[in-house]
Amino acid sequence: MSGSLAIRALLLGQRIETRGLEHQDTIALAPLTLRAGQQGIAFLFRYGVAVLVGLSHAEEEALLGTLRASIVEALPTPETDQVQIVVTPDGEDQIEPSGAIVLKDASTERLQILANVLSKSVVLAHHESQIAATFDKIEPLAAGIRRKGRVDRKASQLIQQIGDILLTQHRMVGRVAIEDKPDVLWDRPELERLYARLADEYELLERNSAIDRKLTLVGETVRTLLELVQDQRSVRLEWYIICLIVIEILLSIYEIFVRSH
Repeated sequence: MSGSLAIRALLLGQRIETRGLEHQDTIALAPLTLRAGQQGIAFLFRYGVAVLVGLSHAEEEALLGTLRASIVEALPTPETDQVQIVVTPDGEDQIEPSGAIVLKDASTERLQILANVLSKSVVLAHHESQIAATFDKIEPLAAGIRRKGRVDRKASQLIQQIGDILLTQHRMVGRVAIEDKPDVLWDRPELERLYARLADEYELLERNSAIDRKLTLVGETVRTLLELVQDQRSVRLEWYIICLIVIEILLSIYEIFVRSH
């Protein structure tokens, strides 16, 4: 492949079961790399991302159709990112101000590195949007606590939703391993510089650290809400017990009164 190419990353779901997808057009296994379409390549990552290079719209739709059965917990709307590749044999691997990525050649190893970075970036983008939505839900709840001094009854439902989001994020981030470098660098250490440039351009480490900090804050918020809900239930239970004791005392007094007369 040469000239200008489009590379497109799609986060399709929680996981892609790559076992059984290997066929005669398999190029590599880590990640699973397949020839697709007439001149395209597909990189399939187990953490739910497919990165497609040089595929037409029809070829992309056909490939995604074959993958549908292998996607675990598919997203209703895939998270996507796309960038243009410019192959310049006489040039150097670099990133243009426009965002286009210049490569000396479109070798499988160089494309694997780019696919690895894009796949991690699209997962991070999904987490960032999820966390932003979570904070939007937490803010009115915190405002209600400040205004009323207690947690609304719907808080327990919200806590369950937040817990689901945290579980999803921990599962996906754990599988992605943002800080791990591509396996191809073990065989092609000279491409380390290209990976470092791409990882820096997409701010993988910085975004991952920011997500970790936000996850910690969300976790602390959830724990605080749970404690407030439990405290409210304890107070309510104490009032129930007091009411039962008062009723029992009144019944005893009534019984004594009846007997005395």
